[in-house]
Amino acid sequence: MDALTASLLLARAPGVGPARFGALLARHGSAAAALAAGREAWRGAGVPEAGCAVLAAADPAGIEADLAWAQRPGNHLLCLGAAGYPPQLAAIADPPPLLWVHGDIGLLSDPQLAIVGTRRPTRSGRDDAHAFAGGLAAHGLAITSGLALGVDGAAHAGALAAGGRTLAVLGTGLDRVYPARHRDLAHAIADAQGALISEFPLGMPPLAENFPRRNRIIAGLSLGVLVVEAALQSGSLITARLAAEQGREVFALPGSIHNPLTRGCHALIREGAKLVETADEILGELAPHLHAALRTPLPAPAVEAAAASLPTPGQLDDDYRNLLDSMGNDPSSVDLLVQRSGLTAEVVSSMLLILELDGYVSSAPGGLFVRLV
Repeated sequence: MDALTASLLLARAPGVGPARFGALLARHGSAAAALAAGREAWRGAGVPEAGCAVLAAADPAGIEADLAWAQRPGNHLLCLGAAGYPPQLAAIADPPPLLWVHGDIGLLSDPQLAIVGTRRPTRSGRDDAHAFAGGLAAHGLAITSGLALGVDGAAHAGALAAGGRTLAVLGTGLDRVYPARHRDLAHAIADAQGALISEFPLGMPPLAENFPRRNRIIAGLSLGVLVVEAALQSGSLITARLAAEQGREVFALPGSIHNPLTRGCHALIREGAKLVETADEILGELAPHLHAALRTPLPAPAVEAAAASLPTPGQLDDDYRNLLDSMGNDPSSVDLLVQRSGLTAEVVSSMLLILELDGYVSSAPGGLFVRLV
């Protein structure tokens, strides 16, 4: 029996997760040998009786759809230990037994930086994710994230805008895109010689327990993780802490002490994450790992283009400049701006709407507003 067929049969059995699969592989040397080892060996590895019954039957008919999927153009199934399985990921404590990949499998072994953060970023957080991804992708790093709303989507889009490549790790089977509104983004990633990746079989829905498992793959594929904006309970902190456990670099963007979406970043910095303000700082930290792997930088990196495209306060009239000056650099409520500016609440609310539409401010959780320029 070939390694892929044996791996599929083993991994499909109930109760055989990454840890038990790895234990069986280590004990028996190959998936085929583990599959032939028998019930006592399976029980010894902790496989439940339901899983043992499935393994004893070992019916290849149950994986025909998987093998057929892998034969379609652009699709790949990689089993742990096979050529092409990314070495960075194989080195973690519980690597996925199988990787379902649509796109360029060679990209999985290229130098990558993960960019993660909240699903509901401020405008500045979204812009930072886009700009950092673009600047790093323009210098040859592949950008890895989870295709989620917010920071993840902005990071993928920033890499694509810079002509770079990006990898999206899904918490579903690759026959589904979650969230559905990122279907076009997923297609754009594949069309740009990127990759869509999952450890979950076809048909797997977006279950809550899938996403921490997805996060360990995001961290495991990458040389480091950049957290852009994250609350204290954000799943992005799981990704960052998994990266630290795996010996990878962890970077975080600082922000206002009044913005709840920067508290997770500040917590990571207190725990030893590197505070960064520019893409060049990340490249400098990763340089020892990269050597000749980085391509020649592209002209006009996206990080510079994004900064050049922002409006400037000089384009506003005196009342709007006064309101911006009243905000300072911290998130501000409407009531505080009324007090500082001397304007009525109705006028402030109206002006804030115009400023947000024109890209001068961004709304933040709690009814606050953040100055962007």
